[in-house]
Order: sequence, then C-alpha cells, then structure tokens
Amino acid sequence: MRQASVERNTSETRIRASINLDGTGTCNVNTGIGFLDHMLDQIARHGLMDLDIEAKGDLHIDFHHTTEDVGIALGQAFKQALGDKKGIRRYASCLLPMDETLARVALDLSNRPYLVWNVDFTQDKIGEIDTELFREWFQAFAFNAGITLHVEVLHGFNNHHMIEACFKGLARSLRDAVEIDPRRANEVPSTKGAL
Repeated sequence: MRQASVERNTSETRIRASINLDGTGTCNVNTGIGFLDHMLDQIARHGLMDLDIEAKGDLHIDFHHTTEDVGIALGQAFKQALGDKKGIRRYASCLLPMDETLARVALDLSNRPYLVWNVDFTQDKIGEIDTELFREWFQAFAFNAGITLHVEVLHGFNNHHMIEACFKGLARSLRDAVEIDPRRANEVPSTKGAL
C-alpha cells in the first residue's frame, strides 16, 4: 500500500497529515478553516485517496500559516507515499467544468517542482479565507510533493466555483498520474531511470 504520514510542528502550526494513494476517498480533515477542509475533501473524494489531516494553527492571526503548512505537510506525505514511482503513469491533465467555470490542471510527477498559476479572482475572500492563500497552498503542495503543476481558470466568475474546479481538477489529475500502468508496472517512467 502506498501510504505515508507526516508531522509538521512549528511555532505557528502543529500538523499531522496521512495519505493513502490507493484509498476509496475517505476524508477526515480538520484544519480549523472550513473552506480549506471542503477543498481537501474534494482531493480525497475525486482523487480516490484517503486523507487524514489534523491542523492546529495561529488562526487568531490569520489563515496564512495554517493554509501553507497544510500544503507543505500533505505534499511531503504525498511524495513519501509515491516511493520510487515505479509503474506510475506520471503525467496527467484534466479539464474540469463547474457550472460557468472551466479549469485546466496539468501535472508531471517529475520531482522538479514548479507552479504556473493563472487564476484571477474577483473577490478578496471566499467565506473567511483570503483568495490569495489558494496560490500559497498549491505552491506549498507542488514544491513539497515534487510536482510540476499548471493551474488555470479558462473562464468563470463565481470565485467559489473557480477554486473548487481547481481542486477537483488537481484531484482527478493526481488520481490518473499515480495510477499504475500495467504495461510498465516495474519501470520508472523516465529515460533517466529515476524520478
């Protein structure tokens, strides 16, 4: 089973994150930030990964540290769970419609972290969370998971739909990229022989 658990403890946050890449979509998440919990649930359910995340952060200051550190911890757990990446499909992409919104997510589990983020919000907040923090979460996750990640909203005006489409697109892309290719089950998908 491709599973991992990570603990991240700083003066700003205390986070425990566990992931099972071959799960059923079970999600047990409590970050103290309702909308972030809702988005992490999308990753579990649409990515068919089991997630268990408990975060205690300095929410009395703002949501920045908790949001970013959850991305860091989940990214680290994801990378550990992948192991040597033998047999994975590696690349994946998704066009994800959500009502008026269309998001495009493309990724490479390359161990060369990079984020291209083309998402323009029209509101400063969704609920109580600053919309600028979603880029922080995606960057923290991508860099700690070792993912080249491109995220775009091609069109849309409802900010809730826009970010939810990005998370769902990430979930579906991760699901496809970590899937074992039966024709290459014992090979690392790289001409270098390692990722």
